[in-house]
Amino acid sequence: MQLFYNPDIDEATASFSFDKEESKHIIKVLRKKDGDILFVTNGKGYLFKCEIILASDNKCTVQINSFEKKETAKFHLHLAVAPTKMNDRYEWFLEKATEIGIQEITPIICDRSERKVINKERFDKIILSALKQSNELYLPKLNKAVTFKEFMNQKNNGTLFIAHCEETDKKTLKSVLKSNEDITLLIGPEGDFSVKEIALALENNFIPVSLGNTRLRTETAAVVACHSVVFFNEE
Repeated sequence: MQLFYNPDIDEATASFSFDKEESKHIIKVLRKKDGDILFVTNGKGYLFKCEIILASDNKCTVQINSFEKKETAKFHLHLAVAPTKMNDRYEWFLEKATEIGIQEITPIICDRSERKVINKERFDKIILSALKQSNELYLPKLNKAVTFKEFMNQKNNGTLFIAHCEETDKKTLKSVLKSNEDITLLIGPEGDFSVKEIALALENNFIPVSLGNTRLRTETAAVVACHSVVFFNEE
């Protein structure tokens, strides 16, 4: 199934038109024509079965024949991950986490972060592309980048975890997970969280955890954490 995306449609929508770029791709590249069926999601769990009624490469119009909605996950995973020095590594994490089934992501700027500015528009495109490629129906929420201190000052939901590399008393993530539990998990930059940041997180009720016996890159740690939580919650 090839999946398309339109955030503005819902169960009350009867028909709609794709924008010029998407219309051109559908008609010129995919060579779709009147009567062909397309599958579209709005990123909110809905899958719409649509029929092309005007095969125009400027304004491809479809009517919605039927729709179904996928149940929401019984858990909410929010990863707060420091941007990596090499941008493509963070983009890889965004892509893979979307494919696996993450719900929310926040880039956090830490004391040891070498990259302090992100291109949110590009990151959003990476996530959307991964959504369509993987036939996922829920679009993850990408928050704006915030500093570590700002993140500590905001309300964070669920059980709170921080994964760090300091030699302190930590339990493995897999040993503390519970089914159908909302989770917020912090992953630090290449140089790890600073001692001050770890102390601040502990003061704010974050539980220190380990993701394994080896030292992982930021983006690898984030993907491992994402998969661990999603796999643990699969029935």
